[in-house]
Amino acid sequence: MGKPVERARWWVWVRRVLEWSGWAVSALSAALVAVRLGGWDDGTPLALAVVLLPYAALGGVLALGVLLALRSWWAAAVAGVLAAVQLFWLQLFWLVPRLVPDGGAAPAADAPRLRVATSNAWVGQADAAEIVRLVREQRVDVLAMEELGPGAVARLDRAGIAEVLPHRELRPGRDTAIYSRLPLTPLDGTASEAAREQIAAEVTVGGRTVRLTAVHTYYPLGDSGRWSADFDGLRAAVSGATRNAVLLGDFNATLDHSPMRALLDTGLADTHAELGRGAAPTWPESNTYFSALWPVIQIDHVLHGEALRAVSVTEHRVRGADHRAVVAELAVTG
Repeated sequence: MGKPVERARWWVWVRRVLEWSGWAVSALSAALVAVRLGGWDDGTPLALAVVLLPYAALGGVLALGVLLALRSWWAAAVAGVLAAVQLFWLQLFWLVPRLVPDGGAAPAADAPRLRVATSNAWVGQADAAEIVRLVREQRVDVLAMEELGPGAVARLDRAGIAEVLPHRELRPGRDTAIYSRLPLTPLDGTASEAAREQIAAEVTVGGRTVRLTAVHTYYPLGDSGRWSADFDGLRAAVSGATRNAVLLGDFNATLDHSPMRALLDTGLADTHAELGRGAAPTWPESNTYFSALWPVIQIDHVLHGEALRAVSVTEHRVRGADHRAVVAELAVTG
């Protein structure tokens, strides 16, 4: 009699753990939706949780399945309502639009093209030769680099970056840079000074001016207030000047973060979402120190104004980097 009683007690405890886990996952998934709706991540530690929002609906459905299997009918009923709400909001309003191309008219075949790329060098750990190879193979016109770190500029020079992108905009004390095949005109006192690591310049493409900003915001895990302030600076810099703007780099934000959405509301479009690739992850990438990682969230972006149109966007591994590089082709239409 002892063993059946012990097994019964064991199952009671397992059942309780599973039930409480189901409740917890369901509640946390619903809480993420509430944070997204309320914009409570702006300048708060909740910014860290928001990156999991695309997985919230899956968590809610799994919790519902566990509770149904346990025949916890009241708990399952509540979890079912929460899961339905999450699926409705996530799929209809937030996630699905990023996965479906916007369906706008294709740019004219003769519209000038600008191929841009962004790569986070992970404090100079990225392989400089691979970055130069990527530039050559992808026929990149403009490259934004973040987290260059000590010696990275010299390593890029030794790898031949000047042969393919002879123009550059660097600032002392900043680890962000713009390299370009086209001549650059620095933009002082605009986006280059508005936030921590931003660098801005203009290029001329087919007789039309494009305003470029290489972006690297602070990371919310380090200081969510500083992260939010960087976005405030970006919005102030581009306000009223987004029409011919391209902002590219490591934004340390997904499309679910309220500061990022506020930046897009200034008149910018996200290239990934425009082309239906809004779920393509860019971080964390496997690298020299963490070989078992795989990307789960998209924090590297190419944003553009209404005078440009997205043609293509792809992600690329760079040895030694903890982000995937992003390469986008934009048509200059106005």
